Amino acid sequence: MANRSKQKGTAYESLIRDYLKQEWSPDIDRLPLSGTQDRGDIANFRIGEHLLAIECKNHNRLDLGTWTFEAQREAANYGALAGVVIHKRKGKGQPGDQYVTLTLRDFLDIIHAAKG
Repeated sequence: MANRSKQKGTAYESLIRDYLKQEWSPDIDRLPLSGTQDRGDIANFRIGEHLLAIECKNHNRLDLGTWTFEAQREAANYGALAGVVIHKRKGKGQPGDQYVTLTLRDFLDIIHAAKG
């Protein structure tokens, strides 16, 4: 079961990576697992000079609080401006139709960084 879950997660991360690479930057890639120093699932997503930590989740049950906390911890490990969670939207297979969750504080930090 764990192997199937890992394969499902890897496939979802790859789907999101490919979409972000196409729509945002060719530098986007997947990050290797780093244990307690995990930096998220997607590498090199930047707004200007600011990195974002992106955690991808493909689960049947939502656990937004835990996932958001994980993304924020990964942002700290990565030296990133903010941590965001991209999670599976049930019944929607296209990567651009997935959900993104983050705190309001992180959202505003991203908006301020984008304004320059």
